[in-house]
Amino acid sequence: MKLESLKDLYLEQLKDLYSAETQIVDALPKMAEAAHSADLRKGFNDHLRQTEEHVRRLEKIFQNLQESPKGHTCEGMKGLLKEGAEMAKMKGEPSVIDAGLIACAQRVEHYEIAGYGTVRTYAEMLDKDDHVTLLERTLHRRRRRPTSASPSSPRATSTRKRRSAEQRVRRGNRERSPPRERSPSLEEVAPCSVFSASDDAS
Repeated sequence: MKLESLKDLYLEQLKDLYSAETQIVDALPKMAEAAHSADLRKGFNDHLRQTEEHVRRLEKIFQNLQESPKGHTCEGMKGLLKEGAEMAKMKGEPSVIDAGLIACAQRVEHYEIAGYGTVRTYAEMLDKDDHVTLLERTLHRRRRRPTSASPSSPRATSTRKRRSAEQRVRRGNRERSPPRERSPSLEEVAPCSVFSASDDAS
C-alpha cells in the first residue's frame, strides 16, 4: 500500500487493528480452554464477546470509508498471540500457568491501546467525528482498570499503614521460619481489563 497522505496512513493503521482484533477473536477460545481458574476462563470468554464488538465498530468505520478491512496481516499481534499459544501448552503448577496466560493477555492489551490511541488521533486530525466516537468507546474499554487510591487520599494513607503492619508481621514470621515459595493468586496477577466490567453498549 502506497502512503501519500494522512488518510492513507489512517486506513493502513485501521487495517492493522482489524487484523489484530480478528486474530484475538480466534485466539481467545484457546486461551480460555487452557486456563485452569474458572474466573480466568470466564474473563477470557467475556473478553471474546467484547472483542467481537470492537471488530463490529471497526467494520462500521470501513463501511463509512467505503473500504475493505481485509488484505493486511498484523505481524505484531501474530507474534504476541504465538507467545500466548506457547504458554497455553506449558506444563506445570496450574496457578503459575494461569499467571503466564494473564501476562500474555496484558501484552496484547497494551499493544491494542497504543494502536487505538494512534488511529483515534488520526481520525481527529481528519475531522472524522463519527470515527472518533467509535474508537473512543473501544479505547475507553481497553484502558479501563481497577482504580487505586490516590497517594494523598485518606484511603491510601490507611492502606499504606495496613501494608506496613503486614510487612512487619511477615518479617517477624520469616525470622522464625524458613522461606517458602508460593504460587501467585489470580487477584495478584490480574490487573488486566480481561477481568473488568462488561463492555459499553455500541
